[in-house]
Amino acid sequence: MWLSVIALTSIVPAVLQAFRERADRDAVFWATLAAALAGPLAWLAVYSVPSWQTGLAATLWVTIATSLALFAVVAAIVSQAWRLGPLLASYMLLLGLGAVVWHDAPGEPLQAIPAEHAWVSVHIALGVVTYGLITIAAVAAFAAFQQERALKRKQPLAFTRHLPSLADCERLQLSLLQSGWGVLGIGLLTGMALQWQETRQLLPFNHKVVLTLAAFVVIGGLLVAQRWAGVRGRRAARLLLLGYLLLTLGYPGVKFVSEVLVG
Repeated sequence: MWLSVIALTSIVPAVLQAFRERADRDAVFWATLAAALAGPLAWLAVYSVPSWQTGLAATLWVTIATSLALFAVVAAIVSQAWRLGPLLASYMLLLGLGAVVWHDAPGEPLQAIPAEHAWVSVHIALGVVTYGLITIAAVAAFAAFQQERALKRKQPLAFTRHLPSLADCERLQLSLLQSGWGVLGIGLLTGMALQWQETRQLLPFNHKVVLTLAAFVVIGGLLVAQRWAGVRGRRAARLLLLGYLLLTLGYPGVKFVSEVLVG
C-alpha cells in the first residue's frame, strides 16, 4: 500500500505546476511529468516484473503510465499540447486514487506467454496504447468543450486560460483520434486472428468485445462526420467522450465489475 501512495503522490506536482507564474514547457514541466511517470512505473516494476498482473489496480497503473508516456511524446512534438498536462494529470490522479482504493482487488497473474504465441503480447500492447491515445484525445475533447463554453459566455476562467486554444484542442483531438482508431483497428484484427487460431471463431461476443466494437464504430463515425460533415465543437467532443466511455467500460470497467462488484 505504501508504494501505491507514493505512486499517487508523485502525480501531484504535475497537477500543480500549471499554477506557476509564467508556466511553460520548461524544465519544471518536464521534471514534474517525469516524476508523475516514475511513480506508476515503480509500482509496476515491483508488482509486475515477476509475473504480469491482470488485476484492477495493475490495469489502472498501466493506463496511467502509458497515458503519461504517450503524452510526453505528444508534448515534445506539438507545441501547445503541454498545456493539457495539468488536466491530464488531474485525471490520472483520480485513476491513481482508484488504484489505491482497490489495491487488494483480486486478480490473477498472467501466465508466461510461449514464444510461438508472441502475438498475444503484441495484442495486449496494442490495446494499452490504444487506450492511452484515446485517453489523451478525450482530455483534449474535454478541454475543447470548456474553451467553447468560455468563448460563448465571454468569460474565460483562470482554468481555461491554462488550456490550449479551441483550435489547438480540436487539431490535437483529431490527430490523436485518428492514431487511436487506427491502432484500435489493428488490435481488433490481431484479436480476431488469435481467437481464430485458438477456437476457430473470429470473435467471442462477450461484454468486452461488444463494447470495444461499439467504441470502434462510434469513433470511426466521428472521424467520418468530421471529415465529410464538418462536425466540430461540443458535438464532436460528446461523441468522442461517448466512444471513450464505451472503451473504458470494455477495458477497466469489466475488471471493476468482475473484481470489485462481483468478486
